[in-house]
Amino acid sequence: MLVPVADVLDRAVRVAGTAPWLAIGVLAGVTGGLAVFVGLVRRRHATVGEEFLDRLRDCDRVTVLTHPNPDPDALGAGLALVHLADAVGVESTLQYPGEIRHQENRAFRTVLSVDCERVEHVSDLAAEAVVLVDHNEPRGFAGAGSVLPYAVLDHHPGDGEGSAFTDVRTDYGATASLVAEYLEGLGAVPVPSDSHATEIDAELTVPSTVATALMYGILTDTDDLTSGATAADFAAAGYLRPGIDETQLERVANPQVSAGVLETRARAIVDREVRGSFAVSYVADAANSDAVPQAVDELIQLEGVTAAVVCGECDGTVYLSGRSRDQRVHMGRTLEAVTDCYHGASAGGHARMGGGQVDEREMDRWTLVERAFDALDGAATPTASAVTPPDSGTGPDSGRDSDTDTVGA
Repeated sequence: MLVPVADVLDRAVRVAGTAPWLAIGVLAGVTGGLAVFVGLVRRRHATVGEEFLDRLRDCDRVTVLTHPNPDPDALGAGLALVHLADAVGVESTLQYPGEIRHQENRAFRTVLSVDCERVEHVSDLAAEAVVLVDHNEPRGFAGAGSVLPYAVLDHHPGDGEGSAFTDVRTDYGATASLVAEYLEGLGAVPVPSDSHATEIDAELTVPSTVATALMYGILTDTDDLTSGATAADFAAAGYLRPGIDETQLERVANPQVSAGVLETRARAIVDREVRGSFAVSYVADAANSDAVPQAVDELIQLEGVTAAVVCGECDGTVYLSGRSRDQRVHMGRTLEAVTDCYHGASAGGHARMGGGQVDEREMDRWTLVERAFDALDGAATPTASAVTPPDSGTGPDSGRDSDTDTVGA
């Protein structure tokens, strides 16, 4: 039977006159028990953001690592995590594998002054404790397989976990929404662009630059909150709204585009093949890998087209990017079906978008296009010509990971 705490304290007071040391012991035990109980209650009701911050405090230094060729969602969420680390006195470095090539991503980095470092080898990581953001398995640099993540924050499907903390929510449209939820749960107040943090009566604030970065990450991954957005994404956008710098947002969203990228987009449209409501285009000499998803964004806008795939050759690799507005077509699985017979190929993504890549030596252009149409129809099967194109032989594994967050975004 449980004895009320008040009764225990009353008995301790009565004992104090005859056995003071015993009373002190009883009181110490009660106090200790209460402290443990309060701690358990607080833990039980702690927000996920508070739990993440507790794990962060256990580190002296962390690396916040994005996926290869990071997009605004990865960069924005990463920037916010660096801000959180700084707030609790933990030294942090935002790092990324690959390159930042897409004009919007370059504008994002420049306009919002995102301080990030490139990683080519595991030895380049700034800290042993690695927080993966917007992906759940390290990839894209030499020795990535040896990295055991300390924490994982993501919205993509996958089996990766952090040794201390894991939060993967595939029902969210953007990782930036997840991080914004952390900030809101911690009571952080977004700072308006025309104000200073010192003017805000709050222990924790969200600088306008960070709020703008998170907002743009949400907008890019949900197509301006029109595709794949959930209630959580809308709530995050509403929370961040007071801190948005509209001038910065406009500059990031409307960067200058290179002539090469425009040509790639134009050729994808002109050379398209349409069968029913599906469109597939092959660009033999894409300006760069980031031009491919931009091209498919144009193709999916064509009247009557509900799903589209663009394949673009660049530096010995064929990059695939797909978009779907058709409930029958899950684009991530579609591109997996397109590439599953090619040695060293990889692909994946969500229902509405996906990406992948194939070693150019492994495939034949016309076979790849046919496989794309077959996969869109849900009937892709390996063929001899697809596995070993005539007179090409089977090339070695390209050793490159597919980044479905950027190639397919």
